[in-house]
Amino acid sequence: MTAPLLRLDGVRYRYPGATSDALQGVSLAIAPREFHAVLGPNGSGKTTLVRIALGAVAPSQGQASIGGRAAQQWPRQDLARLVGVVPQREDNLFPQRVRETVLLGRYPHLSLWGRERAADHAAVDRALAACDAQHLADRWLWTLSGGEYQRVRVARALAQEPKLLVLDEPGMSLDLKHEMGLFELVLGLVHTEGIGVLMITHDLNLAARFADSLLLLEGGRPVAAGAPAQVLTKQIVETVFSWPVAMQTIDGRPQMVPLRQPKESRA
Repeated sequence: MTAPLLRLDGVRYRYPGATSDALQGVSLAIAPREFHAVLGPNGSGKTTLVRIALGAVAPSQGQASIGGRAAQQWPRQDLARLVGVVPQREDNLFPQRVRETVLLGRYPHLSLWGRERAADHAAVDRALAACDAQHLADRWLWTLSGGEYQRVRVARALAQEPKLLVLDEPGMSLDLKHEMGLFELVLGLVHTEGIGVLMITHDLNLAARFADSLLLLEGGRPVAAGAPAQVLTKQIVETVFSWPVAMQTIDGRPQMVPLRQPKESRA
């Protein structure tokens, strides 16, 4: 059995001054070539889970480990050689071309003097190719569409040559074509590059279509975990999201259709 790249064991965390836990008893394990998605309503603890998984904060109970080592014990540069992160939001303060942006992903591999080598430029070329973004290499970032920019952000993370890719709501604000393209891209990387993926997303249907395993959180607690068909049942979805739904199966995966509330409920 392949050792997990990322493991959370019974993690609990409460923010200073809070009256309840942001996470409570959460466990998760991701191995190479596995695509895991974390779902849940706003405030369910998804972002906190990512912070603990990456060692940004220490759990008050339980343990988070990466590559068999406690997440908080990793030096940041060493961790960046193992884990690539595509954050939910970021600001571009300086005008940059796409190739320059992707090259930033090589920082954990640079020498003390920070000079790029031929190997670094080759890694950038591979990352752009994997994301089907070679034709964007000389474009300015501000000229890109939302979907193109997301591909560049993923390419920057891939230039780190990580074994684990963490994406926090990467499809936010994307249209149907670009969001589907992003999920197809990530799944392709799992199959072709052998990486493990942890994705935070609000899109239950796409998570069910693409991920191997789902973790559903509510109020910081794990409600269900496992294969999509086990997690996204009508009863579970309606209970967690407090909304009526109809469920159907497409290509063996559950898909949700939100229903209108009865008239008496809307009065």
